[in-house]
Amino acid sequence: MSWGTELWDQFDNLEKHTQWGIDILEKYIKFVKERTEIELSYAKQLRNLSKKYQPKKNSKEEEEYKYTACKAFLSTLNELNDYAGQHEVISENMTSQITVDLVRYVQELKQERKSNFHDGRKAQQHIETCWKQLESSKRRFERDCKEADRAQQYFEKMDADINVTKADVEKARQQAQMRQQMAEDSKADYSLILQRFNQEQWEYYHTHIPNIFQKIQEMEERRIVRIGESMKTYAEVDRQVIPIIGKCLDGIVKAAESIDQKNDSQLVVEAYKSGFEPPGDIEFEDYTQPMKRTVSDNSLSSSKEGKPELKFGGKSRGKLWPFIKKNKSPKQQKEPLSHRFNEFMTSKPKIHCFRSLKRGLSLKLGVTPEDFSNFPPEQRRKKLQQKVDDLNKEIQKETDQRDAITKMKDVYLKNPQMGDPASLDHKLAEVTQNIEKLRLEAHKFEAWLAEVEGRLPARSEQARRQSGLYDGQTHQTVTNCAQDRESPDGSYTEEQSQESEHKVLATDFDDEFDDEEPLPAIGTCKALYTFEGQNEGTISVVEGETLSVIEEDKGDGWTRIRRNEDEEGYVPTSYVEVYLDKNAKGAKTYI
Repeated sequence: MSWGTELWDQFDNLEKHTQWGIDILEKYIKFVKERTEIELSYAKQLRNLSKKYQPKKNSKEEEEYKYTACKAFLSTLNELNDYAGQHEVISENMTSQITVDLVRYVQELKQERKSNFHDGRKAQQHIETCWKQLESSKRRFERDCKEADRAQQYFEKMDADINVTKADVEKARQQAQMRQQMAEDSKADYSLILQRFNQEQWEYYHTHIPNIFQKIQEMEERRIVRIGESMKTYAEVDRQVIPIIGKCLDGIVKAAESIDQKNDSQLVVEAYKSGFEPPGDIEFEDYTQPMKRTVSDNSLSSSKEGKPELKFGGKSRGKLWPFIKKNKSPKQQKEPLSHRFNEFMTSKPKIHCFRSLKRGLSLKLGVTPEDFSNFPPEQRRKKLQQKVDDLNKEIQKETDQRDAITKMKDVYLKNPQMGDPASLDHKLAEVTQNIEKLRLEAHKFEAWLAEVEGRLPARSEQARRQSGLYDGQTHQTVTNCAQDRESPDGSYTEEQSQESEHKVLATDFDDEFDDEEPLPAIGTCKALYTFEGQNEGTISVVEGETLSVIEEDKGDGWTRIRRNEDEEGYVPTSYVEVYLDKNAKGAKTYI
C-alpha cells in the first residue's frame, strides 16, 4: 500500500490530513500540559491540607497527640505529604519525557511537511507549464492550418478567374505556399512539444508524485508511532510511582493498626480521675414517727451550725452528690432530701415525648436524620418517596452513561483507529460501581419507605380516618407534654395511651381489608429485583418472577400484586416491570 500509487490525485486531501495529524499531536501535548498542572495543583492542595491539620507547637493540640488514634492521624498526615510528593514527580516526569520532546518533534514535523509539499507544488507547477506550452503550440498549429487552407482557396479562386492578371495569380500562389510551409512548421513544433509533455507527464505521475507522497506517508506514520510511544510513556510515568504510593498507603494502614483503644482509655483515666469515692446510700426518712425529722449525713446539705447530727457509719459522711453545688449560706435552713427532690422536679418540666424532644433538638441544631425520623409520618413518607425518586433518576442517568460508554467501546473494537477500547475500562468500572452504590442507597430508602407505608393505613377513606386519629393523637400528645399528666398512682400514662391508639389504628386497618372482596387482575408484572417483604402488607418477590397485578401505583410508589390467587401484597413499583391489560376493568387507557 502506497499513497503515491493509491492517492496520486489526492494532493489537497493529503495536505489537509497531515495538517490534521499535527493538530492532533498538538492537542495531545496540551492535554499532557494540563495534566501536569493538575498534578502540581493537587500536590499543592494535599501539602496545604497536611500542613493545616498538623498540631501547632506549644499548644493544647500537642497534648492530644499522646493518644494512639491521634498519633495514627499524625502519621497519616505525614504519609499524605509524601503522597503529594509523588504527584509532583509525575508532573516533572511528564514534562521532561513527553511535553518537551513532543514540542521539539512538532517543529521538525512541520518543517518536513512544508518541504515535501513545496516539492509537490513545484512538480505541479512544472507540469502545468508544460501543459500550457502544449496548448499554445496546438492553437498555433490549428491557426496556421486554417490560414493555409484559406490561402489555397484564394489562390484557386484567382487562378480560375480569367479577368485576373498573371501577377495577381502568382502572388496568390506564393502566399498559399508560404502559409502551407508555416502550417508544416507548426505541425512539427506541436508534435515535438506533445512528445515532450507526454514524457514529463509520465515522470510526474510515475516518479515525482509517488516519491513525494511516499515521503509524506513515512512522515505521517512516524507521527502516529511517536504519539503511541508518548501514550506508553504517559502510562509508565504513573506506573513508576505506584510502588511508592503503595508504601504511603501501607504506612497509613500500619498507623491505623497501631491504634490501641485500651491504652487510650487508660490515658483518659489517668488524665481525668478525681480520686473521690461515689456517694453512699440515702437513708430512709420515716414520717410516721412523731419525732423531728433529721437530715442524714448523706443529705443534700450538711450541718455547719454545731447542732447534733445523727451519725451513721460510712465513708461518704459529709459528702455531696458530684452534680449538686454546696450551699455556702450559713443562715439557710436544712431541708429533707424529699423536699429538695420535689422542688427539683417541679422547677423543670418533665418531658415524656421523646420523639418531640428528638425532633426539637434536630430542628434547633439544623440537623436532619438520614431517615427523616424527625418528620411526622406522612411528611416522612413524602420525603422518603422524593429521595427514592431522586436516586432512581441518578441510577437511570448512570445507566445511560454506562450504555454510552459500552457503545463507544464497541465502536473502538470495530474501528481501532478511532480509539483504544482499553482506555474506557476504568471509566466503565467506575460508572458500574456508582450504579451499585446508588442501588444499595435506593434499597435502603425503599426499606424505610416500606416501613412507613406499613405503619400507615390504606389511602382514600381510611386515610381520612387515620388523619383524624393522628390529629387527635397529636393534640393529646401535646397536652401530655404541656400539662405533664400523671395517673392517680403517680405513674405516667402516655405509653398506655399511645398503645391504645395504635391498637385502634390496627383494628381499623384490618377491618377494611377483611371487608374487601378479591380484586380482579388487571395485568401482569415481572420482578426486576429481589424484594424482601418484611413489613405488614408487603409481599416478597424473587428476581425474574411473574405475578398478577391487581392494583396500579396510585402515586405513592407501591404496586399491589397477587401470587397463586391466595397470596397478595405491595411491592415497590421500581422493583417490577408492569404489563397492563387494556381490556381489564380498572386498567388505565394510555393514548
